[in-house]
Amino acid sequence: MGDKNRAKEHSKDSKKENKQHSSQKAKPSATASNTVKTNRLKLLVTIVARKKAEYYTDLIQSFDVNMQMVVLAEGTANAKMLSFLGLADSEKAVIFGVIQENKIPDAMNTLEEKFHTIKDGKGVACTIPLTSVIGTLIYGFLSNNRLTVKESK
Repeated sequence: MGDKNRAKEHSKDSKKENKQHSSQKAKPSATASNTVKTNRLKLLVTIVARKKAEYYTDLIQSFDVNMQMVVLAEGTANAKMLSFLGLADSEKAVIFGVIQENKIPDAMNTLEEKFHTIKDGKGVACTIPLTSVIGTLIYGFLSNNRLTVKESK
């Protein structure tokens, strides 16, 4: 009877060792295929002249901004003040886009350069942090990261 118990214990111990070895081998490959390096996302808000909105949406898209929304707006200064300052056009477009945090310095530098060099291309840009995004697939879409894989349960 003692030999049978020892044999059962030895069998259980060897099964545990096999499980540990197989789980140690399986873990890195499983996590490596599903792991995506996360990068914080921010909302990029850009205000430009309405007639330049299409140009700026194309420019912003070049920084892997996968989703943008353009809202038509109007400046707040009255006509008398606008003519005094030499700003006849008060029609604006506000461009909202979700951008990865690591792309912001390049995007802001490029926008600033374009604001100064393009005729009637003046504008303002700022970012607002996004504190959470629900779901891996939504994060993958907003960050333009096609490597995002749906986690298996």
